[in-house]
Amino acid sequence: MQQLFLVGYMGSGKSTLGKVLAQNLNCPFIDLDAWIEDQEGVPVAQLFKEKGELYFRKQEHHHLKKLLEDPAPKVVALGGGTPCYYNNMELLQKASNVKTVYLNASVSFLAKRLLPEKQQRPLIQHLDSESALREFIGKHLFERLPFYQKASQSLMIEGKTVADLVSAVTS
Repeated sequence: MQQLFLVGYMGSGKSTLGKVLAQNLNCPFIDLDAWIEDQEGVPVAQLFKEKGELYFRKQEHHHLKKLLEDPAPKVVALGGGTPCYYNNMELLQKASNVKTVYLNASVSFLAKRLLPEKQQRPLIQHLDSESALREFIGKHLFERLPFYQKASQSLMIEGKTVADLVSAVTS
């Protein structure tokens, strides 16, 4: 079995789908942000606040490389920005036995999902309205799309159940 790395914008369901995929494939699930929190002993939001995004991105790259060094089967949910920094997407593409899956969703779909949980998301905590959130997501998606589109597989998630998505990834 190959390793699966899920990419996509925050709120696209990488962690939710990743947990179910890992169960179905009988392998470990790793959420990269949670992994970094465990390794650093500090929540991601606190890392952003105290040490800045650049420090976080360096740690993210370091931990991604560590995960790629271990060839054991696993499902990994990457942070929304992970593919966009330090040639992370190229590392994933060059790694043997790795499949990347982009969970694709529209700006309005993501905004509706993220609005109720924006206080737990360091990049969007400061936004004060749904329209500001949609504008922010639209700009970010525009910047990140070229990286996401390098994934081995792209799945439109809107209107699909987790079971539909598991089937699409594993078939």
